[in-house]
Amino acid sequence: MPAATRKRGLEAAVELLGAEGVRALSHARVDERAGLPPGSTSNWFRTRRALLGGVVDWIAERERADFDPSVAASISDVDELIDGLCTVIELQSGPFATRTRARYALFLELAEDPELSEPLRRQRREFERWTERMVAAVGIADPVPATRAVMALGDGLLLHRLTVDRELQVRPAVERAIRGLAAT
Repeated sequence: MPAATRKRGLEAAVELLGAEGVRALSHARVDERAGLPPGSTSNWFRTRRALLGGVVDWIAERERADFDPSVAASISDVDELIDGLCTVIELQSGPFATRTRARYALFLELAEDPELSEPLRRQRREFERWTERMVAAVGIADPVPATRAVMALGDGLLLHRLTVDRELQVRPAVERAIRGLAAT
């Protein structure tokens, strides 16, 4: 399968996961959704487990490409941190909502499979380090627990926007949390 065909297959797999959940993922459904000849996906990913692993790696790769960690170096005050966090949450629950749903579905499905879930967990740790650098850069005390609180808030806001209220304004919650953490 050429690189472009593989990419189409992986993007279709993410769309399936994000729209219909893990149970919908099959080689045949990916081929159909991607407009590939039958059997194309199974040529690249021989088993369903291999397909899941490929999708996990693909999601992590796309997220690294879409969220430049060097941005953390440019954050110098609380207002910039608030803006940056709001932007990430809005992107993850807006243009990247399908991928976010797919990532959450995989986190839940693969929770007991350390091998397949490791790329997701590694990516999460990278986002935590990225956030911790920003939190520390703006002078928030105890950046590790503060980062955990910020990440949990972000997850909650994402889940709420993906499942309950797509139009939820995230800024009031993010602003209150960051200003509260900065004041302590």
